[in-house]
Amino acid sequence: MHALALRPSPAPLIRTADAERAGRYPHKDGDLHRVRPGVYTRREDWDGLAPWDRYLARVHAYALIRPDAIFSHESAAALLGLPLFGHPLRIHVFDDRRSRSLAHGDVIAHTSADARRCTTVEGRRISRPVDAVVDLARALPPAFGLSVADAASRRFDVTPDWVRETMSAQRSIRGRRRVEWVCEHMTGDSESVAESVSRAVAHWHGFPEPLLQAEHRVAGRVYRSDFCWPEFRVLGEVDGWMKYSDDDPADAAMTVRNEKRREDALRRAGWRIARWDYAGALRGDGPYDALRAAGLPLVRPADTAQLLGIGRNPRSR
Repeated sequence: MHALALRPSPAPLIRTADAERAGRYPHKDGDLHRVRPGVYTRREDWDGLAPWDRYLARVHAYALIRPDAIFSHESAAALLGLPLFGHPLRIHVFDDRRSRSLAHGDVIAHTSADARRCTTVEGRRISRPVDAVVDLARALPPAFGLSVADAASRRFDVTPDWVRETMSAQRSIRGRRRVEWVCEHMTGDSESVAESVSRAVAHWHGFPEPLLQAEHRVAGRVYRSDFCWPEFRVLGEVDGWMKYSDDDPADAAMTVRNEKRREDALRRAGWRIARWDYAGALRGDGPYDALRAAGLPLVRPADTAQLLGIGRNPRSR
């Protein structure tokens, strides 16, 4: 289990008051980007951030303005290093003083009929990882909710029973079936969002359940696979060709050669290898086409309703 630690802001944040004391006026400075009212960062830094890192910077900017905030949902996930999907639209905080949830600008203050626990990490108050799992499993598309739960299981030892217990203590019935589905399928053995989404997609297509991170001893070496169906001699690999570094072509070429040697060795040992990428998993056809081509059978009818909206997340842009 990883100790709780906050992900730092991916870009240095500058409060307007601090800048003005130094003789700079951010609203007149074209080199600065306004993250939120009263907080800026260097435009060059902001432009280089991935969508999820821009969101993390927004969360930290809000914390500068409201250090007493209790962060929840995607905002807690961002601070804890749990998966995000795109650039979430809103900052999420919890406020038990309110009688109902309220949105103002890009901030939504949630409330609950039940007592909610939070934890303080590095001076910031956030939802516990298990509460973030429950909140997001209720709200996100199921494959994304599963990805959050898998990551929380791997990093923070969040278990299905703990998630169920937390959900059962809450009176809200919204999204309970989604949470229960996540509990049935979550595992800390899934090592990436791409693997979690791919596993959900393969399940909805009707493929057998795989072994995860299986080890294969071939010619004196040990290789691991993302997914394994030993009875069918099929292995599944997602994002296996990686994102090679443009900064070190020699290293990238070596990685490609090593991966080819690995696959050649596994094929000589009688394994059929199915490979797809994350984009294919989000479309739904990547795992299906690759696994069917490798000879993996379908063992139950497809859940077409779930397959229709795999990568759609109305909570992000």
